[in-house]
Amino acid sequence: MAFTAKDVVDLREKTGVGMLDCKKALQECDGNMEKAIDYLREKGIAAAAKRAARIAAEGAVFSYIHMNGTIGVLLEVNCETDFVAKSPAFQELGHNIAIHIAAANPKYVTTAEVDTSVLEKEKEILKAQALNEGKPAAVVDKMVEGRIKKFYKEVCLLEQEYVKDPSKTVSQLINDAINKIGEKISIRRFVRFQMGEGLEKRKDDFVEEVKKQASGL
Repeated sequence: MAFTAKDVVDLREKTGVGMLDCKKALQECDGNMEKAIDYLREKGIAAAAKRAARIAAEGAVFSYIHMNGTIGVLLEVNCETDFVAKSPAFQELGHNIAIHIAAANPKYVTTAEVDTSVLEKEKEILKAQALNEGKPAAVVDKMVEGRIKKFYKEVCLLEQEYVKDPSKTVSQLINDAINKIGEKISIRRFVRFQMGEGLEKRKDDFVEEVKKQASGL
């Protein structure tokens, strides 16, 4: 059974797995979407989900300061054992996620953290935009639902495309680490500081500068 680029994108949306892995899964399963989902779960996603029930009370706090001192990040990443917390793979993961936060500027860790009032206000704005665009009322709600998903990808860390490899989300980056390390790993919290944020000053695109440097690391 043949499959299209849209099928690859749809599989990625359903699983959070990188584009190349989704393409391979569809190739292995002759384009069958349901079999491809099962294939990916068998290859590691199911293992990551199983580990999600474990307790991750160890971990480390990571820091990243942009080289010119304009942006700083503090990030807490949890795992199950102190041994893993000190491992090079875990340390690298935490460092890379801290760099991503500096570059991508997420506001929340997960979609569940988005305040209801913020979400409802965003829906109202998106609905008004759709109506102003002349879209039929019958399809506006569906359009808003799709745009809310895009909103989540902009503001939620785990939903964002990883800045150093946009073929995967930060969630998939963590799942890859879980499968490699063999322990539950979770992001508990983070804080991002931008020098002079909220103060009136000349406008420099610090975020784009960080992204350029992150892509070169």
